[in-house]
Amino acid sequence: MRIHFIAIGGAAMHNLALAVASKNGYVVTGSDDEIFDPARSHLRDAGLLPDEMGWHPERITPDIDAIILGMHAREDNPELVKARELGLKIYSFPEYLYEQTRDKIRIVVGGSHGKTTTTSMILYVLNRLGIEADYMVGAQIEGFERMVRLSDTAKFAVFEGDEYLTSPLDLRSKFLWYKPHIAILTGIAWDHINVFPTFPQYVDTFRQFVHTISDTFIYYEGDENLRQLASEAPQALTCVPYREYTGNVKMKVFGRHNMQNLQAAMLACHSIGVAPDDFYREISTFTGASNRLEKICETETSVAYKDFAHSPSKLKATVNAVRERYPDKQLVAAMELHTFSSLMADFLPQYKGCMAQADKAFVYFNPKVIEHKRLTPISSEEVREAFGTDNIEVFTSSEALQARLKALQYKNTALLMMSSGTFDGIDVPAFAKSLIQ
Repeated sequence: MRIHFIAIGGAAMHNLALAVASKNGYVVTGSDDEIFDPARSHLRDAGLLPDEMGWHPERITPDIDAIILGMHAREDNPELVKARELGLKIYSFPEYLYEQTRDKIRIVVGGSHGKTTTTSMILYVLNRLGIEADYMVGAQIEGFERMVRLSDTAKFAVFEGDEYLTSPLDLRSKFLWYKPHIAILTGIAWDHINVFPTFPQYVDTFRQFVHTISDTFIYYEGDENLRQLASEAPQALTCVPYREYTGNVKMKVFGRHNMQNLQAAMLACHSIGVAPDDFYREISTFTGASNRLEKICETETSVAYKDFAHSPSKLKATVNAVRERYPDKQLVAAMELHTFSSLMADFLPQYKGCMAQADKAFVYFNPKVIEHKRLTPISSEEVREAFGTDNIEVFTSSEALQARLKALQYKNTALLMMSSGTFDGIDVPAFAKSLIQ
């Protein structure tokens, strides 16, 4: 079986390529116009790194059994055009995952925030209990070699369900492909404004998702939109609301949002036969998914964390969690506006009050990124006004941000660095350690 990946360098795509290549009888090739670490190193170590960057339609031949198309490719991609001319079978990433797990019990975790952590919690507990599962998750987890697994033996498949677009050829949400038996929705807070220009449109894709669930719908009952979707759900669907975990088991993760994630994960595991006591015992040692409120370092008086948070709901939950955890420390929080939505002028007001709990709050964006994404320019003053609190300082130079952070005193401080990027080239762990140590 020969499989070719167009845009193999994506976080999920390269992990799927690694998973497919590990199966007996599969030959994997791929292409991309740019590949960065860690994907580059992972592909190189597995012998899957393309010998040269770029698109090579001459390499798309009739003997290829299937093409897997990544979202990074455009509809006019030369390799995609050639594959369509040859009539090759073309799968999107989520379509291929579904096809490979159609005979398994599928658990899918969706929502605007917390889905990576919740999926990771489910997988962590199943692994600790020796319950085999295939999976796709958006972060590295302790005890797991990679982020995607496909096997011929697992009874269960656990997927992180993303509401973003499926592929250049399929503009539906990815999670609509998975047809879960059991599904979690953690909350709905407007994101991806470039795809869902209005909040009702955004809610509607979750509504469609609920109607793809066959057995059990687990939802956070503190979200009015989810309560509405549960009230509209098909009568045959079992709807299970949850709040946050309030028990006595001591956890290594913290924050109300993580206690909500934990309770959702418990209900999903319980739905496939895991006893709650067994779940809580095993989850007590879970330290979190990579880049999700991940501790970088700690001294006698101070501590530093990094987080993937970039959307308003994620940002607010993360800042508030650190404030609650360290009420007597100075909280210094820095975040980068990096995604399409976060850099759009119409979306900026969604950030109002998100960093209010920080003593010092810094927001960074690069005007060149806005230009590259062909978005309307925004100003530092617009950003500051959008966040709406007096603690905000805005920077458009990474060097100036670093200098400002270096000038602070970090005795008795909790430092929080948040971005889905790198603040334009900062080695965040090394930089944070240099500040507080």
